[in-house]
Amino acid sequence: MATRTFEDVKQEYSPCLSAAGTDKTTYYSTWAENYEQDMQILEFSSPRLAANSVSAHFTGDRESAAVLDVACGTGLVAEQLRQHGFTHFVGVDGSKSMLEIARKKGLYEDLKECLLGDQPLPLPKGSFDVVIIVAALMVDHVPVCVVRHLCDVCKPGGYVSMVCGRDYNNLEYKADLERELKEMEEEGLWSCVEVLEAENWARSVSGAGDTYTSGSVYLYKKV
Repeated sequence: MATRTFEDVKQEYSPCLSAAGTDKTTYYSTWAENYEQDMQILEFSSPRLAANSVSAHFTGDRESAAVLDVACGTGLVAEQLRQHGFTHFVGVDGSKSMLEIARKKGLYEDLKECLLGDQPLPLPKGSFDVVIIVAALMVDHVPVCVVRHLCDVCKPGGYVSMVCGRDYNNLEYKADLERELKEMEEEGLWSCVEVLEAENWARSVSGAGDTYTSGSVYLYKKV
């Protein structure tokens, strides 16, 4: 794999911000080979931040806990959670190429191809102790309604961890997401455990110069 620069990553990733629908799946399949190297160049901290949040509050048996990694990509989140003692992972992603790379790592007991929003999660309700989604809650990627599916597949007493960026082009989506999270809390579906505001969580590919974007890590506990 050739060594890449930040400018290479900007040229690769910027089209993703405007691609939609099936074009998005095609885009990620093309990006799969360079994805992990590019995430390092972008100093992408979401997998670590989300895993740390789950670990700080999870009190059950981590070796037996069932974890659903939604929009799992190449497996960066599972790698982080494994460092915290979790061992049983199921992954879901819309890109077959990303899933092929994740499969080679041997971390997942099962991997399923699913285009979130267009298809329901192909998993039974109430079957996971932890449900986590990183790097997918953004405009033209995963619709806000998917958070209800995340809650559905989580066990009562289990945790749902979500990460959402605060880049300028994602502000309206983030506001819609937070309204949905609050409505679900008012409906008694879950309770908010914590919301972490993370500054400088990744280098920005859309700003001028070498700037950073920020984001939020949400952790909810299913009632």
